[in-house]
Amino acid sequence: MTSASSSLISSDWIRLANLLWNATLETLYMVGASSLISILFGIPLGVLLLVTSKGYFFEHLTFYRILGAIVNALRSIPFIILMVAISPLTKFIVGSSIGTTAVIVPLVVATIPFTGRLVETSLRTVPSGLIEAATSMGASPWQIVRKVLLPEAMPELIQNFTITVIVIIGCSAMAGAIGGGGLGDVAIRYGYMRFRLDMMIGTVVILVLMVQIVQWVGDYFTRKCDHR
Repeated sequence: MTSASSSLISSDWIRLANLLWNATLETLYMVGASSLISILFGIPLGVLLLVTSKGYFFEHLTFYRILGAIVNALRSIPFIILMVAISPLTKFIVGSSIGTTAVIVPLVVATIPFTGRLVETSLRTVPSGLIEAATSMGASPWQIVRKVLLPEAMPELIQNFTITVIVIIGCSAMAGAIGGGGLGDVAIRYGYMRFRLDMMIGTVVILVLMVQIVQWVGDYFTRKCDHR
């Protein structure tokens, strides 16, 4: 192999490594921003679902059923279809319907209802006896939510937030198929379309590592918060 050929191969590997690095940063940006927004909005949504359900402080079954139906409807739409369907809304919010920042909008719309249901499920694990004890001591509904429900359900909440982040990682990779950027875009354009198995393997390895790290961090904080 000549020095010129070696130089070309080396240059190609450097270029591909830069592509993977930049795509990884884009994916981290998408996942980080979407996860933060989804959790921030998913917590109050889950609390609202809980407190308006049967047997809780602000029981209102009609409101709960309507809100629950909306949440279930949004959860049932495949992400790729949702991403295309709300592209006018995405363009209105961020000025474009494609690109890394634009993907955050459908990711958030898709995962807030998902997170809200997980939060509701987590809060239901808190024994009713604790709620009754707090009520008997004169605690207000807001105090019960803040000082009883959320702290007691924290291990389950962290586990479910971990699931949310992992789901967002998967969705962000799918977004690359339709101009979303990130690792999914690299896998499609450089791995699949150019028959570069090394790029496909590289993107898969990075995504697997991301999921493993997120799961490890989630498990670690779950153990730290679980005092039972």
